[in-house]
Amino acid sequence: MSEQMQTSIPAGMIGIRHVALFIKDLEAAIDFYTRIVGMHIEWQPDPDNVYLSNHGDVFALHRVNYQADPLQRLDHIGFALTDEKAVDGWYAHMMENGVRITEAPKTHRDGSRGFYCLDSVGHLLEFIYHPPIARHLEAS
Repeated sequence: MSEQMQTSIPAGMIGIRHVALFIKDLEAAIDFYTRIVGMHIEWQPDPDNVYLSNHGDVFALHRVNYQADPLQRLDHIGFALTDEKAVDGWYAHMMENGVRITEAPKTHRDGSRGFYCLDSVGHLLEFIYHPPIARHLEAS
């Protein structure tokens, strides 16, 4: 282990609650995240920017008319779910809506269960039940 100075981690972190994406087809993205994922528009200051929300999360979508820098890209966005049954329900919902699934539901050694799909403009999404997150939410 290195001799780096240890600092204490500030209290208050509850998880990733904000993601912002550059979007070429903003209308398709708004439709996907509101109609299929169930988010709602919290604020739309102009036709090129929208802020979606769902249970305390803020998901910003900003229209761009150029190809984003390939070195600054997103791997995936994770949506935490309450339990394994919810994973299967969301999987069925996505299938019913013709969403492209990239990996079917799978239970991992740590007890988490999830699947991957693509949104309307090609971003990889993970819908996952992760026991430590669920326990944290139950305790609060």
